[in-house]
Amino acid sequence: MSTTNVVDTARLNLLLNELRLPAIKVLWPQFAEQSDKEGWPAARFLATIAEHEIAERSRRRIERHLVEARLPTGKTFDSFDFEAVPMISKAQMTALAAGDGWLNKGANLLLFGPPGGGKSHLAAAIGLALIENGWRVLFTRTTDLVQKLQVARRELNLEGAINRLDRFDLVILDDLAYVTKDQAETSVLFELISARYERRSLLITANQPFGEWNKVFPDPAMTLAAIDRLVHHATIVEMNVESYRRRTALERKRGPGRPPEHATQKTARLIDAPRQSKQTKLLRATIIAAIIIAPRH
Repeated sequence: MSTTNVVDTARLNLLLNELRLPAIKVLWPQFAEQSDKEGWPAARFLATIAEHEIAERSRRRIERHLVEARLPTGKTFDSFDFEAVPMISKAQMTALAAGDGWLNKGANLLLFGPPGGGKSHLAAAIGLALIENGWRVLFTRTTDLVQKLQVARRELNLEGAINRLDRFDLVILDDLAYVTKDQAETSVLFELISARYERRSLLITANQPFGEWNKVFPDPAMTLAAIDRLVHHATIVEMNVESYRRRTALERKRGPGRPPEHATQKTARLIDAPRQSKQTKLLRATIIAAIIIAPRH
């Protein structure tokens, strides 16, 4: 290599550092050699190295977003047992994981069902797919986030803490029903729901139907207001199936050599609630009526 080429190479590397193009800095010598051998036009050479830079940036961005999302490991669509929830298809969930149809509108996704039915797994799988599709997601137990927001309130920084969550296109609140019926806890949860209403999306998993949410929010008016905001633009998934953990334990107890006894599957429904549709109004009215007549504890 001539002295001129050495100088040009060193200068190019400095320029690529300044422009923050690390992938091109690593790859350009390889592609330059291939380009010289095959007689590529300059445009093809530039397009090739630019495509690799973009792909590398996308990979690094996804890695950063996966770290900040705090998703539980191993929870993917491929590892989710869709046969156990026969009325929910992988295609439906994959469509939701594209995100365009609801995250851009600040709509919500609500997953209901008994413990062990796969709600958290499905929520995490959707979150992972959304990140791979370029969205930013945070997965958290509802109680953990509520405690952090309570600390922020004591430090007179609740608004700032909620605003910082705006960087996430979707916040996944797992196990909402485990929030204790305490005014301080539920009030910060309500403020989070209100702040994200029609702007940023929430995905909530809950063991209890709406009619039982008076066990979460101590004030009936707050219960109605929170539910009204959540369901106004929402997709509601009901996963009323037998606990996966219980089913697995029973299968282990039966042992090998005996035919599996499929658990009785209760209904699993996917309810779309578009804005101002008759279905939405009926759903909201039904929920409100259920809460009003629900016994107080």
